[in-house]
Amino acid sequence: MFTSKGWKLVVFTISLAACWSVVSAQDKSTAAGTPVLWQHVPIAERDLYWGPGGREMFPVMEGMTFVGRQPGGNNLKFRLKEKSGREWIVKSADESQPEVAATRLLWAIGYPTEVDYIVPKVSIAKWGNFKNVRFEARPEGVKRGERWSWDNNPFKASPEFAGLRIMMAMLNNWDLKDENTVIFQKGDTHYYAISDLGSSFGKLAKHSETRAGRSVNKPQDFAGSTFIKAVDGGEIQFAYSAARADLMRGLHVEHGRWLADLLLQLSDKQIADAFRAANYKADEVAVLTTSFKARIA
Repeated sequence: MFTSKGWKLVVFTISLAACWSVVSAQDKSTAAGTPVLWQHVPIAERDLYWGPGGREMFPVMEGMTFVGRQPGGNNLKFRLKEKSGREWIVKSADESQPEVAATRLLWAIGYPTEVDYIVPKVSIAKWGNFKNVRFEARPEGVKRGERWSWDNNPFKASPEFAGLRIMMAMLNNWDLKDENTVIFQKGDTHYYAISDLGSSFGKLAKHSETRAGRSVNKPQDFAGSTFIKAVDGGEIQFAYSAARADLMRGLHVEHGRWLADLLLQLSDKQIADAFRAANYKADEVAVLTTSFKARIA
């Protein structure tokens, strides 16, 4: 994508890349705490199969108890509790697999995310049997604060915010509502994250003003969709037809290069592991991995 769709038209110098590379979180302090949207991480060392919670946080199903229905959203959700006391928000929907994969790809390059996993089969008394169930953690010591706005936040002029917007286009995530954001509070640090990434890895609507034609969790749809239409005067013209298509305006080649420099540090195995973690079939993992890589290189 970044090369075949027009990135080769622009020559970058090291100094240009450096000036856009990082805006330190310490330079964006507020009275309420320090807001963080992105931070440097050892990308090549990240385990995208287990994700931000690691192997140690994977749900322990033995002794798991039902707490109740979880309100909010368009899909059926439950709150479950482990014997240890750890609670999980559980969802079984078409969005479950893409959400877990998208979480890992964002986390891999330094964006704060939810801690989530796919459990292939779950039985909930009086509710039935479910497959490919997303378990989203509610870790101790992390306060879930307010939502944040795509239009009004501390990062609007930063490369990391531009990179996040491009990532949403890369994932074909068409549901960029403020309701799908969250601020995690850990001490005096406020981590700005996207709490719902489920409307990804399908295709976008035919037009920004309609829902017709859009899909989620359809690897072949994702593979057959267009990412970038053109580069005009250094500005990227994304093939992003969704309600918040305006968020994809004003993004330039230097923003794409900033993001590509991060994503190119991921190995093929790491990218594939993000999809394996979401319990995609082997052929789907291959399609999604190839298609996602094509949007980087």
